[in-house]
Amino acid sequence: MSNKPSSPTRMPKSVSRHAAPPSEMESPNVGPHVNQLRKKHGMTLDALSNASGVSRSMLSQIERGETNPTLATVWAIAHALKIDISELVGVRHAATPPRIDVASAAFTPEIRTEDGLCTLRILSPADRADSLEWYELIFATGGALESAAHGRGTREHLTVLEGALEVVCDGVREEIADGATARYPADVAHEIRNIGNSEARALLVVISQ
Repeated sequence: MSNKPSSPTRMPKSVSRHAAPPSEMESPNVGPHVNQLRKKHGMTLDALSNASGVSRSMLSQIERGETNPTLATVWAIAHALKIDISELVGVRHAATPPRIDVASAAFTPEIRTEDGLCTLRILSPADRADSLEWYELIFATGGALESAAHGRGTREHLTVLEGALEVVCDGVREEIADGATARYPADVAHEIRNIGNSEARALLVVISQ
């Protein structure tokens, strides 16, 4: 709206070329994983042997499950395949918990029309202000929000939560009842007006091209 203020898989890590190999201890059976990943990388046993320093016969025994390699050997194979060692031994690091950002009511910005009859609570993130605006609108009786044309291709999506609003878009009028959603071009002069006898509330999303 024209009244807005100016205002905010984990890729597998390659095993480090300079990392020291793990201590010599028994690792889980990795044969099937070595075979699948070697073929996925288009490598022959000889090529993997040359890249890892593990003999061809040892690699063949590992893939057939005839021997259980030490972690140092697994490290060398993972390094040659340029994958994380966890991909071979089946270890999965705990997923990073999703980040949930919460803006309390007290920290949700508000702006008002000059007559004080319409309040806009800004719900959209500041870093999307160039393409997306999201507001809670609160209209006192008789309140109206008048806007000049926005950028070419801009559209508004208005959902009435309480009361009754009227949208005027380039001279065309449409009443929007409680629970209804209106979608209309906002690259022309437009207006949202409370036509009821009590306060009205709505959600407004403005999407720019």
